[in-house]
Amino acid sequence: MPDSLTHKHLLEAGDLDLDDATLVLDTAAQIESALAGREVKKLPTLRGRTVVNLFFEDSTRTRISFELAAKRLSADVINFSAKGSSVSKGESLKDTALTLEAMGADGIVVRHSASGAPHRLATWVAGSVVNAGDGTHEHPTQALLDAFTIRKRLGRLDGVRVVITGDVLHSRVARSNVRLLHTLGAEVTLVAPPTLLPVGVASWPVTVSYDLDAVLTGADVLMMLRVQAERMNASFFPSAREYSRRYGLDAERMARLGDDAIVMHPGPMNRGMEIAADVADSPRSTIVEQVGNGVSVRMAVLYLLLGGNA
Repeated sequence: MPDSLTHKHLLEAGDLDLDDATLVLDTAAQIESALAGREVKKLPTLRGRTVVNLFFEDSTRTRISFELAAKRLSADVINFSAKGSSVSKGESLKDTALTLEAMGADGIVVRHSASGAPHRLATWVAGSVVNAGDGTHEHPTQALLDAFTIRKRLGRLDGVRVVITGDVLHSRVARSNVRLLHTLGAEVTLVAPPTLLPVGVASWPVTVSYDLDAVLTGADVLMMLRVQAERMNASFFPSAREYSRRYGLDAERMARLGDDAIVMHPGPMNRGMEIAADVADSPRSTIVEQVGNGVSVRMAVLYLLLGGNA
């Protein structure tokens, strides 16, 4: 098996062809297996490498996941928050990048509110750049950990019917998942009110529906998206209650899913809005697993990009 990816960076799900995507998932599985019997959850594969977590947007789950992933590979980790840094004094992304470059960063994990920021960063630094979420554009490692979770639960990805429901318009997770799941052979259906679907969705490799109830019975995976109120500056639906009634997942809707179907959510959740608390906490839910799987998948990405030798 090769120990590197085709591209130097991971900026979007489209950077991964079928071989690369499968390599990441297989490597994550190998890493998980290698760590399973160890008292100390650490591998020496990136010893001497420096990974910088460059977060211009608040994040708990993703930043801690990447930090843990790098540390478990024995890399040196620098956590750089835009708050309280030179960025808050007006330093540009480029100046920040050049500073990190001078410090010898081998890998930079970046989250930014501006779509395309990781792509710009990749043109300024010699190290590898991993997109940890840029605006409403993409979040490729979330899509990889979702695919990894589906494969672990269902044993396959090819032909799996995935329904992604909710605020697709503002969701970088949805964009990355659509591209990656299509590459891996899954059949994706998007369900949302017309106001929460992006312009141009007709060109995506998906089926589109406005009726969640109509697509439940055929779904193997139901992925609920968070309603991103902080990105909304207009009335995209009449009320939270109306949205929940038409597009929320409760116990009654979950009962219509097939016996082996699973429920996913990238988090953080609006409990009681897009997903009921009893559904989120049920055995059919993979929400906690997704968080754990994220560490293994991000270890695989860092290992494959930074050329570790197992």
